[in-house]
Amino acid sequence: MDGIASILVVDDNPKFLKDALPMYGYDVTIAEDGIEALKILSDDNKNFDLVLLDVMMPNMDGWDTLKAIRKNSKTEYLPVIMITAVSEDQKVVSGLKIGADDYIVKPFILPNLLARIEAVLRRSKWQAEASKKEKKINKDVNIDALTPKEKEVLSLVAKGASNQEIADKLCVQDVTIKTHLNSIFKKLKVANRTQAVLLAMEINLIN
Repeated sequence: MDGIASILVVDDNPKFLKDALPMYGYDVTIAEDGIEALKILSDDNKNFDLVLLDVMMPNMDGWDTLKAIRKNSKTEYLPVIMITAVSEDQKVVSGLKIGADDYIVKPFILPNLLARIEAVLRRSKWQAEASKKEKKINKDVNIDALTPKEKEVLSLVAKGASNQEIADKLCVQDVTIKTHLNSIFKKLKVANRTQAVLLAMEINLIN
């Protein structure tokens, strides 16, 4: 993970993590219950890379806090690692369904937690980079440049139809379909049918 990752630790007994994590290069902010955590996360001037969320806390427990995090558009994709007690292990599956990215059971050893933090941060970085690439594709491709007829041809190509089958369906000559395809390839900046279909699916041009 490049740079200093900012972690929000939500725990009513945070001393160990508050002292340990900065020693490994993390910027740590503390919230001692879910209500305080949600207030901190709502601050537009603060951004976090990860939340370490204890389950058993006063006022608002970890599960309800996680639900609130996932319902907020600002934090719905923020990585969250749940910290659970052994007796709560049966609830972990439910927690993952709610939206936890990982969990660790107390008592844990620090190297184990550090490894999980790095893994979740790494996945989050990959996802962010993939999203940037997708946005760049969307920006580079002029979707509106395709005519309705070209979109129809591309849709039929995606369904596996041959040039002749498309020509028969649209009541045109085979050479007309080739002309449409050449125009589609040029506008989408691709080299062949497969690339055109994959790109069209990526940008939701066709289903």
